[in-house]
Amino acid sequence: QVQLVESGGGLVQAGGSLRLSCAASGLTFSTYVMGWFRQAPGKEREFVATINWTGGRTSYADSVKGRFTISRDNAKNTVYLQMNSLKPGDTAVYYCAANRRNLATMREAYDYWGQGTQVTVPS
Repeated sequence: QVQLVESGGGLVQAGGSLRLSCAASGLTFSTYVMGWFRQAPGKEREFVATINWTGGRTSYADSVKGRFTISRDNAKNTVYLQMNSLKPGDTAVYYCAANRRNLATMREAYDYWGQGTQVTVPS
C-alpha cells in the first residue's frame, strides 16, 4: 500500500532553518506530483508548496515564497522542504501529499497523505 512518511520536524528559534523529508513507498514515485501542506491549531490545512514529476516546475504559497524550497530525489523516492527564515506563524503540522494529475494547490486534488510532522517556532 502507499505510504508517505514525513520526518525532520522539531523546535527551532525564529530565523532558523529546518529541512523536512517525505519518503514514499508503494507507488511509482516519479509519476506523482508531490505537495506540502500545513495545519496550525484551529485552522484549516493549507497549501505550502508543490513540485512536478521531474522537479522542473514548482509552486509556492505567497506566505513562504522566497523562504521555503521544495525539491525531490526520484532515485530515493523522497521529497524535501527546505525551510529558512522561520517565523512563529510557520508553526504547524506539516504534511506531504501525492497526486497524479497536476501542480495543485487544493488539498482535494491529492490522493495520498502522510501522517505529518510537527514544526514549532516559538514567539
